[in-house]
Amino acid sequence: MAKRKEFRPLDRLKLLTGFTLIELLVVIAIIAVLMAILIPTLKQAREQGKRSVCLNNLRQLGYAWNLYADDNDGKIVCGNTHRTVDGKQNKHAWVYYEGGDSEQQIQGIKDGKLYPYCKTLKLYKCPTGIRGEEVTYSIVDYMNGHEAIEGATPAPLKNRLHIRNASSQIVFLDEGRLTVSSWTVYYYQERWWDQITARHGNGTTFGFSDGHSEYWKWSDPRTVEIGKTDYTAALTSLSPPIDDPYWGQGNEDLHRVQRGAWGKLGYKPQ
Repeated sequence: MAKRKEFRPLDRLKLLTGFTLIELLVVIAIIAVLMAILIPTLKQAREQGKRSVCLNNLRQLGYAWNLYADDNDGKIVCGNTHRTVDGKQNKHAWVYYEGGDSEQQIQGIKDGKLYPYCKTLKLYKCPTGIRGEEVTYSIVDYMNGHEAIEGATPAPLKNRLHIRNASSQIVFLDEGRLTVSSWTVYYYQERWWDQITARHGNGTTFGFSDGHSEYWKWSDPRTVEIGKTDYTAALTSLSPPIDDPYWGQGNEDLHRVQRGAWGKLGYKPQ
């Protein structure tokens, strides 16, 4: 009969041996490298998802905008969000917005003329919007917007029949923290007026009068800087101010937005 091998404490120690410190550090380093690779990719994928939602929101609002025109002999819903204009009640605003908390903003949506055609509240807000923002989209001045803003020439269109190229004419854009009235950019000068946003990978989403939507990625670092600046700071303390020629001269992003907002440029770029 074979002699049974004696089991010694040293043999138990060998069986229980796990990772050495060096091996553990190598594993941690590998995990860290993988995280460094994956996190930007995941962040990009999340932004692309938000962009897709934002583009869909603008398509739905575009359908509502066109349905309103269909039901009103081609008349364009008012882009000015004030409840009163020149002392008279504004009865045809797409939404009513003059600041206020979430409840007031939601009521302004429900009181607006597009709500019967688009009753899903989340469609009025980009998913990147912050808490307290219930509306982030705005209508450009040329589409029956505010008529008393410097640089807002030619006069806003009142009827859809007057739109020359529906596939390139901007109606909506994601303005971010919505300003009252409508969104403005100069027509006859190479300058911004209102702030432009930089979202979903340093760009902005737009909705066009034929109902489609597009994402425009900014190519000029100045545009991105404006878009990334805090909204209040951009309008009050951005140095130089947002409407300073510095931000617009030779800026192809500005030229593209102006052409989309007005149908053409009112000047010749330098």
